[in-house]
Amino acid sequence: MSSLVAYDDSDSETDTGTSEDALHGEANLASPTMTTVGSRSGFDAISERRIQSVDYTAGSTKNVFHNDPLLYHMQADKKSSAVAHPAALQMATCSPGQWLSSMQKPRVLSENENYSQKRAPGDCEPTLQGLRPYIPKRLRQEKDPKEGGDSANKSANLGVAGDGMSIEISKYIVPYIGSNYGVTAIPTSLVFHMSEHRDPVNVVRWCPVQKWGHMLLSASMDKTVKVWDAVDRGCCLKTYSCHSGAVRDVQWSSSGICILSGGFDSMLHLTDVETGAQVFSGRSEFRIGTLKFHPADPNVFICGGFSPEVKAWDIRMCKAIKEYKAAVQQTLDIMFLPEGKEFFTSTDVVSQDSADRTIMAWDFQTGAKISNQIFHERYTCPCLTHHPKDSIFVAQTNGNYMALFSSLRPYRINKRKRYEGHKVEGFAVGCEFSPDGTLLVTGSSEGKVFFYSYHTSRIVRMLSAHGSACTSATFNPVLPSLLATCSWDGEIKIWQ
Repeated sequence: MSSLVAYDDSDSETDTGTSEDALHGEANLASPTMTTVGSRSGFDAISERRIQSVDYTAGSTKNVFHNDPLLYHMQADKKSSAVAHPAALQMATCSPGQWLSSMQKPRVLSENENYSQKRAPGDCEPTLQGLRPYIPKRLRQEKDPKEGGDSANKSANLGVAGDGMSIEISKYIVPYIGSNYGVTAIPTSLVFHMSEHRDPVNVVRWCPVQKWGHMLLSASMDKTVKVWDAVDRGCCLKTYSCHSGAVRDVQWSSSGICILSGGFDSMLHLTDVETGAQVFSGRSEFRIGTLKFHPADPNVFICGGFSPEVKAWDIRMCKAIKEYKAAVQQTLDIMFLPEGKEFFTSTDVVSQDSADRTIMAWDFQTGAKISNQIFHERYTCPCLTHHPKDSIFVAQTNGNYMALFSSLRPYRINKRKRYEGHKVEGFAVGCEFSPDGTLLVTGSSEGKVFFYSYHTSRIVRMLSAHGSACTSATFNPVLPSLLATCSWDGEIKIWQ
């Protein structure tokens, strides 16, 4: 029995709507808006810049340092960039003697004049000939010898530090940045109810970057991918309609500035979150069902779907670099071990006596099968998830229970412990550990969310979340006890 039988009727009306422009706004810590970066090459952004601000009333100059690229070096849009003040135009047209003379003459400012306003970088070229913006020594020396020091060649390198992501930091996230995750409590109250998707939502994922932890990503059968502000306002920030078929899976890049999506149109798209531009696009030979980024190399990902093959792609080369073949018809899920040397695939193969090849272990570099005798019960497994601290992983099964395995060779199943009580019934129901590793949360075909104790495997709470199948439930990686769920009726809910 295939665990994706619920996806057979995956066609829906073509989405003719345009992308929302909610990502554009002025950076402000008090309001969770998203702005657009000014001119930049690839994903590199200037993290420091020294500008000279002139106080015309006092006839003196002062240096102002802006060290936060999120607050200053992001502008709303080139079309809405600030216009140079008349005084700056005068500086560009008059001689140095005239300019200094005018500087010594104090003037009375009108109500509409404010000469101490800061101009956003990129608005216009420097007004004084030979005046160049200050670039810190760290950035001047930051050249990758493998890349030749050319930032233009790093446009597909997602691992570059200081990526210029112009997304406002949530005021609720700020106190938790840089601190350890707290103890997870079981959510009880509904915070937001978001229902802008027209068709079932397959998965929701929080942004892995702490300062943008308020953003939630969703993939739907309505052929769209959406980014939500799921902490402050509970609204959709932007919609991406780059797919012509149902979007089955979506992942954040490790830097949080791009999203990787794959679907039933056999297309793979890496999309810039702020601009919606396609950084990378590739066509697979099969319909995409699942994909994962390599944990150690942010430029490599693995995808699987309705095919006996699983392929590894390199974004920089824009092509598949490795193939992993097995005698299966479909790959349901992929899970990397933390170091990235090995990964597991869950397939739809079930034999009469045993379920060999249901869960398979692979060596990432060589493509060799390490083991295909991990799970010996006659159920398919639509989801695999690794514990954040211990060397174990859990497999969601269509036998209405979750099985526990060791992630160390020979990957033995724990026969004395299983998490049962919820129903799956052919839906691709996801499961996940809480960030502190104490709870295991899963959706169900009944629309309920079940919370299990990791150590005792007992149900500690059941939450009636949706009226139809709950396909995904995930804890926020920054804010303790904040949970996002999605369902087959297109709803997304935030709980705390």
